[in-house]
This record gives sequence, C-alpha cells and structure tokens, in this order.
Amino acid sequence: MAGTMHPHSAAIDFNERPFILFWEVTRACALACRHCRAIAQPKAHPDELTHEEAMRLVDEIAELRPPMLVLTGGDPMMRADIYDIIERAAAKGLRVALSPAATPRLVHTDFAKLKAAGVVSLSLSLDGATQETHDRFRGVPHTFERTLQVAQAVMAAGIQLQVNTTLAKSTLGEFDAFIELMKQIKPDVWSVFVLVPTGRATQEDLPTADDLEQVWERLEQLRSELPFAIKTTEGHHYRRVLMQAARKGGMPPKHMVPTRDGKGVLFISHTGEVQPSGFLPLTAGNVRTDKLATLYRTHPIFTELRNDDALGGKCGKCEYRKVCGGSRARAYGSGDGMMGAEPLCNYIPMACRAENNITHTTTRSND
Repeated sequence: MAGTMHPHSAAIDFNERPFILFWEVTRACALACRHCRAIAQPKAHPDELTHEEAMRLVDEIAELRPPMLVLTGGDPMMRADIYDIIERAAAKGLRVALSPAATPRLVHTDFAKLKAAGVVSLSLSLDGATQETHDRFRGVPHTFERTLQVAQAVMAAGIQLQVNTTLAKSTLGEFDAFIELMKQIKPDVWSVFVLVPTGRATQEDLPTADDLEQVWERLEQLRSELPFAIKTTEGHHYRRVLMQAARKGGMPPKHMVPTRDGKGVLFISHTGEVQPSGFLPLTAGNVRTDKLATLYRTHPIFTELRNDDALGGKCGKCEYRKVCGGSRARAYGSGDGMMGAEPLCNYIPMACRAENNITHTTTRSND
C-alpha cells in the first residue's frame, strides 16, 4: 500500500494545499494482501476514472501544487494509461512517486522508461523479513524475491527507493530481522506503517500501545546508525518520541513535516472520491462534480481535521498535538470518531498528569 518519501521543501500552509496527495488510480491488483486497505480486486472497477477524466484531474492536482503526488492502487501499473498520467503530471511540474505491487509485470518493467516519464521515487512493500512470512502476508508466492529484485533495478535506474513495512501484531517479532534486511537493501527511506483497522485489516491485528512505544524508542536510538532515513505512516507519535529525545540531548529530528489525515494529506479514490487519506473513508465530494481545491480548503471534514484544538480525549490536551495529533484514521476505525484519541499511544500528556497527580509519562509501569 501507498506511502512515499517526503521531499525536502519549505513549510507550506496546510489550509491552502496538501503536502502529499495520494491518487488511487485503480483498485486492480494481482495480489491479495492480508491487510489491504483497498480490498484490491483482480480487475479494474467499471466506474474508475476514464482516461479523459484522469487527464483533467492531473490538471486540477497541478493547480493545487502538492509537493508530492503519489500514484497508488491497487497496482497503478495495471492502468493502461499510467505512463500518460505520469508524463502529464511531470510536465505540469509535479513530483511523481509510484507505489506499485511486486508482480511479474513489475519485474519486467523498464525502470529507465519510468524515470524518463517522470517518476522520481518508487515505494515497495516488505511486510515479512523472510520469503515465508512476506509471501504469506501478500497472499501470492514469490513476491519477496520479486520485491528484492525490483528494489535493485529501481536504484540502478536512479529512482529513489522507499520500502514500506506494515507494523502489525503478527510482524512485531520480526522487527530486528527487518532492520538487518533494510541494512542489506539500503533504500533511501524505510517507512514503518502502523496498521489501521480498515479494508481487510481488523482490530485483532493491531499491536499494543506499549509495543509501539518500544518500537519508536528503538528507532530513535538506531536512526543515527542506519544508512537510510526512517519515517512513519499513521505512526505520528514517533515524532513525539523524536522531540522528547532531542530535549534530553539526543539528535534533533530532520525534515519533520507535521502531516496527518486531512492535514497536509489528501486522497483521491479510483472512482474520484475525495477523502482525508486512504485509511479514513470519509468522503467530502467527488472530482467528477466538485472542485478538488475547494473541497480540500473548505469542506468541514478537512477544516475540522486541521484544527489541532478540536482533537478529543488526551490528544486534545497533549502538548505535542500540533506536531503529532495521532492517527485520525485509527481513532475513527477504532470507533471513537475521527477526532477521538489515538488508541495506540501510551503517552500521558502533561495536562492529564497534572489533573490526575501522575508523575510518569507513559502508562507502562516501568516508566
């Protein structure tokens, strides 16, 4: 599933335009991944945007000027006009990233041609540290070896590589193995995606808040030693851990962009629905009938999501809410509404500690 590296750019006003725009160009995909957000299907949906609609949408996206456009799916390589979309977007000055599936089609792709068309970065998913665990997660044999093969081809073509890894209850035990695997691959970015209960993913698949806190602390300790950058997707509280460490004399975070669902993030579905992210299935409108920029800037779903002071529960009281704010998608998927508290964070905000006369900072008893 999608996610890609953040470009280095000056701060932008999230009220005016998103920092990163994900466009699910199709839901067609040859894989059957265990936690697929899109519940991807073997064939394209009959109502997905037509070629003409896609070309018009590229122009609208260009008017909105997001620093990064991610073409995702499903598998974007299964759209017959994917090169047309890439070339038009690049010609309009957009920085184009691609998030394809590791299929035989991708193995035989000419990555030099993709780069020439305008792709500057490409993300691949590795959700198991071994062939057995990854292929079981992806639902199709040989995806692990294909992914490693494609990763080398992508880097050889001069395209930036991001590797995405889903952090779920079933994958936590492989965390050390993942670190070693990333050291071997040497991507530009390793993106750790924290599962959201949507699509094929369920509440039972979620890691615990304590487990996540230990992961964030480990990543913060490792990041200066690793030959690649680390980012998170739907794991916004990693930023809080980075800031806490910096305040204790650790390495300050670099290029930390405080995005979250609907705040600097915008998602367009294969049928043109406009949503805060691919993991928060609340629809503000449709590009077939509505102006994209107007929906992002003025629709109540987006304006509320961008309001840090409208957050509920402990997120609303947290001193890190402007840089973190928690996963709005996971709060929604867990039943607390899109402005509810992040369910997988064990940090106790200063205001809550003062109210309850608590001295420690997390719910872990050993803190």
